[in-house]
Amino acid sequence: MEIKFGLISADSHAAFHRDDFTSRMSAQKWGDRIPHVASKEEDGQRVDGWSIYGQPPRGDVCNCPAVMGDPFPTWPKVWEEVPATAFDPKKRLKALDIDGVDGEVLFPNPPGGSYYEYGDVEFELASVQTYNDVLADWRHASDRYLPVAAMPYLSDPRIAAHEIERAVTKGHRGVNLPGKMPKGLPHIAAPHWYPVWDVCQQLNVPIHFHGSAGLDTAASAKRWSGYSVRQAHAAATSTSAVTPAQIIPHFIFSGVTERFPRLKIVFAEAGIGGLNFVIAACDHEWETRRLWTHGLATRPSEAVRRQMYVNFWFEAEGIKLRNDIGVDNLMWESDFPHVASYYPRSWQEIERVLQGVSTADRRKLLYENALKVYDIENTVCTVQALSPSPAL
Repeated sequence: MEIKFGLISADSHAAFHRDDFTSRMSAQKWGDRIPHVASKEEDGQRVDGWSIYGQPPRGDVCNCPAVMGDPFPTWPKVWEEVPATAFDPKKRLKALDIDGVDGEVLFPNPPGGSYYEYGDVEFELASVQTYNDVLADWRHASDRYLPVAAMPYLSDPRIAAHEIERAVTKGHRGVNLPGKMPKGLPHIAAPHWYPVWDVCQQLNVPIHFHGSAGLDTAASAKRWSGYSVRQAHAAATSTSAVTPAQIIPHFIFSGVTERFPRLKIVFAEAGIGGLNFVIAACDHEWETRRLWTHGLATRPSEAVRRQMYVNFWFEAEGIKLRNDIGVDNLMWESDFPHVASYYPRSWQEIERVLQGVSTADRRKLLYENALKVYDIENTVCTVQALSPSPAL
């Protein structure tokens, strides 16, 4: 990867072409269970969404308001309104250049990256493999893309580990997971998942918990009928700051971080601000309950700084805490092309958020930490100074 702007997004989203699944999965075997774009009628108008496992279409056909133009924010109602910038990896490169971004870590967009809810082990594995193959094609299109793999939860963990290994050989640089495993499966801290942690540690690829990570935080507020659609979304996403606090203690106090000290754990789209509390809380519990006598030799704050990472993009106040958390543990994200993205003026907001931050720390926050976390080698660095994109 060439670093010419000095900026890597540790959280962006790859959209899918309507034919990505239907062109790869067997129609004879799966029929209308294959994820595909289908239409329904709402208020007398056609609306497209993704149909999976033969169910009616639901959700947005694509979540890409950052590239929809004015009025902002707007979401496409039908497939024909989806800009190619969202789903075509080669055309998207121009958007990265406009925003002054060298590369981006790719998380899901509709139809999503999990297919366990249908209870069909074979279908889930086939869909996950297809999802991973689609995003591997992005990596082949350009080394500026760093896709994060999906995992088949219903399969034996050894099969899941094998799929992760397969995805990594095809170019994936991590794995995306829920904070709460699907109903009926062991807790995320259980030894059941050790084969997954082991393969990720051996391959040096991080596991990820994105946004709420599927945790039902503040559910009553999210579901209040008095909200407009936009208000409900804001109330839901604003709770993502507590995601690390719900997951980190389980990895530490179960002994997972003790057993897998080189397992990298990334919290995307959860911000910085909540991390100091969970670090202090875990240290407090470890000390007062003398948990080193229970096999937990490492102080929690040391484990966090050794192997956990969080992202930021709008938190000027959070950046002031960078030395308390560890400047090596923070990475910038854009969330492109979602509504929270600052595209195409990311550098303008970076200057606001990083006001007063030293050049050395800026380099770490904006791209050097990402290069380390995602184990990016053979980097050609041509950036002369960290400054706004010439395109702005």
